[in-house]
Amino acid sequence: MRIALFLLSLFMLSGCAAYMFGGASVAGHEVGRDERDPSVVASDASITTKIKSKHAADEVVSVFDVHVNTYEGIVTLSGEVGSIEARRRAVSLAEETRGVKLVKNQIILEDWSK
Repeated sequence: MRIALFLLSLFMLSGCAAYMFGGASVAGHEVGRDERDPSVVASDASITTKIKSKHAADEVVSVFDVHVNTYEGIVTLSGEVGSIEARRRAVSLAEETRGVKLVKNQIILEDWSK
């Protein structure tokens, strides 16, 4: 019983309680309150996964931490990169992904020469 109580306490303190009891958010949208059709949610998740895979496989982009969020086919890229080429390449890989309607580029170019 003590172990179960300990694990429950640990679970609740870890921030998972919001997810377990509702009210959690994913990428700025509340879980269970998403107005998108389930097929659109699945499509958006698939698009995000494909873009992240392309970024991970690309030798220019994979060096940097580029975040990908997809909502109704509109992809938002954010994060920081150290070169204009990496920024352009991240956008290009996203744009050529099937299902993408628009890419919003919020990637910040940082000076990594220091």
